[in-house]
Amino acid sequence: MEGPLSPRVAEAASLSGRLPDLVIAARKVARSVMGGVHGRRVAGAGETFWQFRPFVSGEPASRVDWRRSARGAQAFVREREWEAAQTLWIWLDRSPSMRFGSSLAEGSKLDRAIVLALALADLAVRGGERVGLLGLSRPIAARGVIERFAEILAAAENLEASPLPHAAPIFARSRLVLIGDFLSPIEDLERVFSALGSEGVIGHLLSIADPIEETFPFAGNVEFLAVSGEGRLRAPRAERWRDDYLRALADHRASLGALAARRGWDMLLHRTDASAAQALLALSARLSEPASAALDRRA
Repeated sequence: MEGPLSPRVAEAASLSGRLPDLVIAARKVARSVMGGVHGRRVAGAGETFWQFRPFVSGEPASRVDWRRSARGAQAFVREREWEAAQTLWIWLDRSPSMRFGSSLAEGSKLDRAIVLALALADLAVRGGERVGLLGLSRPIAARGVIERFAEILAAAENLEASPLPHAAPIFARSRLVLIGDFLSPIEDLERVFSALGSEGVIGHLLSIADPIEETFPFAGNVEFLAVSGEGRLRAPRAERWRDDYLRALADHRASLGALAARRGWDMLLHRTDASAAQALLALSARLSEPASAALDRRA
């Protein structure tokens, strides 16, 4: 469902002009969640130093780091990080339907998706992961990932954006987060998910919705304008449409959830009048789940 744009969103049509504020918002959301999120690092064979820990009786003496142990009376072992970290890919829907934002929300669905994508990338990099924007960038592990990705999104602003991700080469058992409104036909979504998950990619869907899309609070004679500006629909006594609309939306969501579940993927719903930090925390909790558990769901 596409309704009238709020004046606030209509005036801020340029993504490039909004990005500085979105970067600040992403930093703030990431900081608020950071304390409750941990990276997926584990100890094991590798070359990257992770931490020192006390030597445990019965371990081979060869594991003792004698330089660190010489500073005190206790022996310490130098642990190295297991170098099988999974790459995280993030895709966000930049199509016209995501530009919708009602007066009941803080901004458009696209703005919220960008904030969550940037904040998630920052958390992942701080947790030792590499992160890429699917279709726009290779995976990177730079601490300035928020600014880097914001620049990439600004450069891609005028490129045609599809409501569905294009099939792209993704390494097996990588994590993939898809952020959008997922209003495309279920058969199209199924085709794309199958292509993206063909190599064993573990997927997570974050469905973004405006509160007006969820409640349909319209009554009387209402004219709905397409976000693209290329269509309009007049609805006399719009309240009569409410039940059918909400039923169709619920059916679509149920089909989307079932489609994700068949692949062993999960789905979260986030409204733009709710806390972005809450959505990021829930998504991060899903990402911290061991890959084996997601594969068990698929089986």
